[in-house]
Amino acid sequence: MSHTDPGEPDRVALQARDVAFDWSTLPVHWIPGEPFATHVINFLHLVLPEGERWFVHVFKQALPMVADDRLLEDVRGFIGQEAVHAESHQGVLDHFDAHGMDTRPYVEQVRWMFRTVLGDRAHGGRRAENWLVQRLAMIAAIEHVTAFLGQWVLDARELDAAGADPTMLDLLRWHGAEEVEHRSVAFDLYMHVDGSYLRRSLAMVVAVAVLAVLWVRGVRYLMAVDPVLRGRRRPRWRDLLRSGRLGLTPSLGQVLRAVPSYFRRDHHPSQHGSTSQAIAYLAKSPAAQAAEH
Repeated sequence: MSHTDPGEPDRVALQARDVAFDWSTLPVHWIPGEPFATHVINFLHLVLPEGERWFVHVFKQALPMVADDRLLEDVRGFIGQEAVHAESHQGVLDHFDAHGMDTRPYVEQVRWMFRTVLGDRAHGGRRAENWLVQRLAMIAAIEHVTAFLGQWVLDARELDAAGADPTMLDLLRWHGAEEVEHRSVAFDLYMHVDGSYLRRSLAMVVAVAVLAVLWVRGVRYLMAVDPVLRGRRRPRWRDLLRSGRLGLTPSLGQVLRAVPSYFRRDHHPSQHGSTSQAIAYLAKSPAAQAAEH
């Protein structure tokens, strides 16, 4: 979704909000009667804690490379927000693990990917800097996807109509609003330290391919360990088409339209998503308001 309203704020001061969520009454299928759609979104809880800790780790390493004070302030705000995101989604995983849905084997694979495959390497000098820039390009690409998802969940009134759990909706929309709020930071940082069009394009190709594989495997895994389904149902492609048509998950069409804009040479994240809508949600989010007070 693209917003070009001239009334949109150019920039907001990014702040970490010390939110808390109570998962004690969360049902297994928090979208009632929709286990597939529930687990398509639950996949995010599997990857975000480790993924966002990795974002924070890489961004901290990049701080000495930032020569612009305004960008440095944004990067520090981004680091604070991402750290809170990681712990908030970790709380959902802890709840799952305590209530019969063991996510640990899959999360171990995710942890290996971020900490070993994408982790620090024993390089020095130019090679170390090149590996850091490579990872910044990857984060910029992933942040394009998370900003799309953030705008989607802010717009997805179908989840309310379906009776989705209000606490989970608040987590997703609080997180989604902050993704929209800081959607330009990773891209701006990458452009500041490198800016190669080829590198950022290749990073997006890799990011989309890896996310697609992880998402398919993650949904299959969650359906298999679901304590209600007990392995009696497997995910099917027609389930994805149906949930997208109902507006309970992003549709394939929405995803396919969201990615190509990143390959335009004049692309900038500010061209997509609504900062004013994100700020409006954060002003009423139960968790964000509780944190503020």
